[in-house]
Amino acid sequence: MEDVGVVECLTTCDGIYEGDSNHSRRRHHHHHHPFLASAMSHNKALSPATSVHELLQCPVCTNFMFPPIHQCLNGHTLCSVCKLRVNNRCPTCREELGDIRCLALEKVAESLELPCKYCSLGCMEIFPYDNKLKHEAQCNFRPYNCPYPGSECSVVGDIPFLVGHLREDHKVDMHIGSTFNHLYVKSNPREVDNAARMLMVFNCYSQYFCLHFEAFLLGMAPVYIAFLRFMGDAVEARKFGYRLEVGAYGRKLIWEGTPRSIRDSDQKVRDSHDGLIIQRNMALFFSGGDRKQLKLRVAGRIWKENST
Repeated sequence: MEDVGVVECLTTCDGIYEGDSNHSRRRHHHHHHPFLASAMSHNKALSPATSVHELLQCPVCTNFMFPPIHQCLNGHTLCSVCKLRVNNRCPTCREELGDIRCLALEKVAESLELPCKYCSLGCMEIFPYDNKLKHEAQCNFRPYNCPYPGSECSVVGDIPFLVGHLREDHKVDMHIGSTFNHLYVKSNPREVDNAARMLMVFNCYSQYFCLHFEAFLLGMAPVYIAFLRFMGDAVEARKFGYRLEVGAYGRKLIWEGTPRSIRDSDQKVRDSHDGLIIQRNMALFFSGGDRKQLKLRVAGRIWKENST
């Protein structure tokens, strides 16, 4: 049964996601490499409570170290990324690092299987060491970036967290229902030329959707675009469809499409022209002819594909 609700409104104007897990989901038994004890003797004492996984943690960023793994003359190790950050000085003993590689630890690393770094968020996958980074770049459990447009917001999190963040920090309107009728007003001429706004977030079908309205240049022509983004992954987004329309004075523009995932930035969606594009002159005509004010009624609905 379709989730129905009508919206009438007027607009006038962390930290658990980046760290790696220290625990794997299966135990591995390894023979110690003959050079490992020498390479790691000054870095960390091998005890029954110390796992090889812990030895592979960079002491600076605490992430797992991937080849190339660097060490100082005293045997302290760190990852290649942090080597650049510490100005070629060992963060443990302050000796110059040089270009010494810890080949013994690299060989041990290549023999391991490790859990995804997003295991605490639900990913149960375990990968060979060299495939771990490739998976994590596309892992469905990785946190989402804040979808708010036109900002440098660096907040990341899961969907419930980001919904609250949009409501509390970006003051985005929240509405329940799958149909809407939104009057968008910009009276400042500068804002008419540079409109970029998340109009609202919808909660329907137990999911969340973001309605965007932005200005950009299509070639040399100033235009606006309205589009919908799904707060989730692309596979789930394809289960839904939506319709947008704007119009006045006996004329109407209509768009139907599939919402894009918020994995795609608003700029990427805009630049792919995947939405309702409205020429500036037409938008101002719909607004009543006053070129100093943008006043558009954006109506539409969201539906679940193959729903009855």
